Amino acid sequence: KYKDVEPTLKIKEVDGLELVKKFSEQMESMLRRKVEAVERLVEAAEDADLNHEYNSSLEFDYYNSVLINEKDENDNYVELGDEFILEPNEHFNNLLVNTTYSDIQLPTNVYNKDPDILNGVYMSEALNPIFVDNFERDPTLTWQYFGSSTGFFRLYPGIKWLPDENGVISFDCRNRGWYIQAATSPKDIVIIVDVSGSMKGLRMTIAKHTITTILDTLGENDFVNIIAYNDYVHFIEPCFKGILVQADRDNREHFKQLVEELQAKGVGTVNKALTESFKILREFRDAGQGGLCNQAIMLITDGAVEDYEAVFEKYNWPDRKVRVFTYLIGREVTFAPNVKWIACNNKGYYTQISTLADVQENVMEYLHVLSRPMVINHDHDIIWTEAYMDSALFASQAQSLLLMTTVAMPVFSKKNETRSHGILLGVVGSDVPLRELLKLAPRYKLGVHGYAFLNTNNGYILSHPDLRPLYKEGKKLKPKPNYNSVDLSEVEWEDQDEVLRTAMINGETGYLSMDVKVPVDKGKRVLFLTNDYFFTDITGTPFSLGVVLSRGHGEYILLGNTSVEEGLHDLLQPDLSLANEWIYCITDIDPDHRKLSQLEAVIRFLTGEEPDLECDEELVQEVLFDAVVTAPMEAYWTTLALNMSMDTEAGVEMAFLGTRAGLMRSALYVGSEKISNRKFLTPKEKESIFTMDHFPLWYRRAAEHPPGSFIYSIVSEDDSGLCSLEKKRLRADLISVDKDVQAVGVQIKLELLQRKFWMAMQQCSAFEGACPLSCQDDILNCFLIDNNGFIFVSKRPAETGKFFGAVDGSVMTQLLNMGMFRRVTMYDYQAMCKVPYHHHSGARPLLSPIYAFLAAVKWLISDFLIFLLEFNMSSFWHSDNLADAHKHKKHDTLQPCDTEYPVFIYEPAIKETNGLIDCGDCQK
Repeated sequence: KYKDVEPTLKIKEVDGLELVKKFSEQMESMLRRKVEAVERLVEAAEDADLNHEYNSSLEFDYYNSVLINEKDENDNYVELGDEFILEPNEHFNNLLVNTTYSDIQLPTNVYNKDPDILNGVYMSEALNPIFVDNFERDPTLTWQYFGSSTGFFRLYPGIKWLPDENGVISFDCRNRGWYIQAATSPKDIVIIVDVSGSMKGLRMTIAKHTITTILDTLGENDFVNIIAYNDYVHFIEPCFKGILVQADRDNREHFKQLVEELQAKGVGTVNKALTESFKILREFRDAGQGGLCNQAIMLITDGAVEDYEAVFEKYNWPDRKVRVFTYLIGREVTFAPNVKWIACNNKGYYTQISTLADVQENVMEYLHVLSRPMVINHDHDIIWTEAYMDSALFASQAQSLLLMTTVAMPVFSKKNETRSHGILLGVVGSDVPLRELLKLAPRYKLGVHGYAFLNTNNGYILSHPDLRPLYKEGKKLKPKPNYNSVDLSEVEWEDQDEVLRTAMINGETGYLSMDVKVPVDKGKRVLFLTNDYFFTDITGTPFSLGVVLSRGHGEYILLGNTSVEEGLHDLLQPDLSLANEWIYCITDIDPDHRKLSQLEAVIRFLTGEEPDLECDEELVQEVLFDAVVTAPMEAYWTTLALNMSMDTEAGVEMAFLGTRAGLMRSALYVGSEKISNRKFLTPKEKESIFTMDHFPLWYRRAAEHPPGSFIYSIVSEDDSGLCSLEKKRLRADLISVDKDVQAVGVQIKLELLQRKFWMAMQQCSAFEGACPLSCQDDILNCFLIDNNGFIFVSKRPAETGKFFGAVDGSVMTQLLNMGMFRRVTMYDYQAMCKVPYHHHSGARPLLSPIYAFLAAVKWLISDFLIFLLEFNMSSFWHSDNLADAHKHKKHDTLQPCDTEYPVFIYEPAIKETNGLIDCGDCQK
């Protein structure tokens, strides 16, 4: 059918650099709109504060997000809990919201009628009309909010906030990354903790909690180290001696583990620890390393007696480039003047912490001090946070698109009388789902294996189709502990010299190509591709954009010509569907369009029924062309169905095809109730359809085989990897037109293939004597295996779908030795492993290659593929400790780890081979 229209086709080469620059410009203008919305809120908040007179006896009712719509026993609304209309809204993940008003959330430890709170809430009422106006100007905006330095959080649209199971509301906006990053500049911090004998008991517990709380206020733009001192000074992580390390999540968690192990003994001498700290900070400052902004020492002690003035004179006075914050632990006040003197003479802040409950509020004070110079100068820096997850999206989207970032700005007091004090009123922010950004780099422009990805100037992934931020614990999906600190080099691991990573971190524009191995089908198979990487920065943000095009299909676009009338007629056929996650037309802004599927939207756009629909005309044109060319398939498939003899072909269930424009057609050969896998080609089986971040698996595999060849894959309906005879077959046959690609396939019952196979075996044995009938014998078996070593046909049905090496390791080893198969080593740097509870190491455990080797040679793991499912990595762990691990099963936790695993590839050069294997008393 494509050959018939070949003379009218045009083939256009894709210019990757031009493409990445165009995507980047569109992303920049979208992010610019978010920044403008936040700037309007900052201006409104500062003006409202300027015009507000503080009133200590102010009485004011506001919408408290916990109390709204609550009634007392007399059926009256409770105080601060008036009627607040909430309606489900698709744009906010169908949560119940009020798009007319914002409401106020307060943590449990903040009194909701405190005069400071009431004045702040009253003043910030001025933000309500700005929230609404922002949302009307830019309907792609999501949550907008103001976090106050007094502790209240104003959120738009308003929602009902629910306490946890203990009735506590622990969310405090002042502890959030976006608040802390906007309120302070990047900082280099050395934490010095006293571990002398007098710190034993409760004091040590409070000190550890204080360090953990300080670590929680740091982000990936900050640098940190921790020194413990008693009779001598030691860095709690010896590997980090004499340096500062980036305060990313992995390093913070590592420090927290080490802090827990600290023990109090000996006599404390603070001088050496201070000297060491000043030296590190000076070296980093002079070398232009670290945060290049604020530097501070945090001294945590229960008292300081010796003469430390000389240290400050030598290292910090008169410039006082390093602030010193002091935390006096315990109720003892004897040493308070000394400890306070240290802070006050080094531009710091002194606090005394006598209970665990005091820690949070007292630690937060240092942020206000560090933000002062910024406040006095009115530096409204725009902050983009590291990626984080919106838990409301867990169930609804592809893992790689779950993350979001926040754009935030500080709000300062403009009042003349307090300007020199540098008063921070709070921080304004808005969430930006990364999914919205990637909509600007549509799949159809990138080809069958192509993709776009985003990373930060710290090298962390914001969005990438291979990012897997969730893992399964039992039946629950949970975020991995390190989900937002996955480095680009852990996903694009072929970039071994970090050429791509370095260029993108530095915000460069450029191009490079790499040969890559891409795991598909949960790691069972691998595609060998040559990828061209194009990258550039997104102006005004710390982000870089990369676009990947695969050589061959990815470098060309097929342009066909067809009339709207002709195309529309063929689009209306019942067997046709479009990729609903792709954006042919924008349907998620206007509430009237949200109920439309993409196919319905395209049809309304073409017929002129919805003149205000915005559609991607290039993509719609491609779809029209594909619809016209593939239209005769329906009649062709029907003819085949009529001519099929029920006897010989029983088992063929469905024919289907897909095109690069996301169009799919399918024809059923049996009633829909008889289909053996009803999830196939539906959103329930994401791997089989066009999604926002990948083409269907059958399409991707077919694309890498020569035109006219057949790809087979067994699909099991349960998660165990076992197949019974009733399970389905899927076959994809490839059609190639010049440089573009379409894929066609049929779904058939495995039974049919197996029946044909055994018939052929009997015929060949009758005519050639080549295949003995003893295949039917109980001892021997005949197998049909695919090009990755998975069993299609075996006399024992339970073996179908399993890896051949797990069923007959000796034969598979022989095939490897003879060169019929070769082993390819793959890596997964985002795995989760069960670590026996006795295993303790700060470094992430890299599974020893010996385990993978043993698995490859002995095939002792009964279900070999289990290791591909990251929550079953335990099979690789030390077998000699199994009894021990079993005893402590409840302590076993899943931890991020790096794993190595084999994939096996058939070498087509070797057509046939045979051999004998000794098996004790017999030979195979």
